[in-house]
Amino acid sequence: MIKLENAWGTISISQGYFTKLIAHVVSSCYGVADLATSGPAQELKAFVGGSLPGKGIRVWSDHEGLFVDVHIAVAYGVNIAAISQSIVEKVGYEVERAAGLPVKQVNVYVDKLVKASNGVQEIHFKKE
Repeated sequence: MIKLENAWGTISISQGYFTKLIAHVVSSCYGVADLATSGPAQELKAFVGGSLPGKGIRVWSDHEGLFVDVHIAVAYGVNIAAISQSIVEKVGYEVERAAGLPVKQVNVYVDKLVKASNGVQEIHFKKE
């Protein structure tokens, strides 16, 4: 639950609301192939077949506003910097418009590069 206080009281919005909203916004951006798992726990859950409603998205808040981490897979041949900038702008705008809460930071992590051929072929980046 994300909670922010103002002069009139406390605003509480569920984590699920933000993850669904952000997933929708990110998926609509050109060049984004998919949301990527954002850690070992999500990778394990995906491996055993569990559903991941917040796959690749982490949202938290402090007294200043919301912070968002987005892990994505991008299509081969697209400009990664342009996609990342588009996601930062769209997520910030849509979350502030829909929830009325300030977004202080959006971090975009490109975890996979996906090349479409006869099937889908993934190229994984080595995490250190």
